[in-house]
Amino acid sequence: MSDRPVYPIGVVSEILDVHPETIRQWEKGGVVGPPQRRSGKRFYSEEDLRRLRFIRKLTSEGLNLTAIRHYLQLYPCWNMQECPGCMRQTQSAGCAKPCWKEDGTYCLVSSDEDLCDGCQLHHNQAQCGTPVSE
Repeated sequence: MSDRPVYPIGVVSEILDVHPETIRQWEKGGVVGPPQRRSGKRFYSEEDLRRLRFIRKLTSEGLNLTAIRHYLQLYPCWNMQECPGCMRQTQSAGCAKPCWKEDGTYCLVSSDEDLCDGCQLHHNQAQCGTPVSE
């Protein structure tokens, strides 16, 4: 199950090759939600790892936490467990951006009202491009 928290922060920091404090800073900076806790310790799921890998990629490209927070607003599926299938395709087209969740795919949702009009996700939120909570 991809949402089951099984990795302690030390293991996650090794997998990502970042210091545990870096992960804590990403959490404090609001770019990732708080992980689940057991006995006061942070535990991360596969879904959490996908998000953290994407954040690491963005930081390696030179973005700071403020820029990353703004960038993530372009991904209304950031806080969703499953993205609607209509949002992904295998090649870049127009305003598509790389999917954070699946390497080699692209997210088709943008702030363009015409593009989002037929998307179910758009009808479930006040404005296309607004982050959606689970």
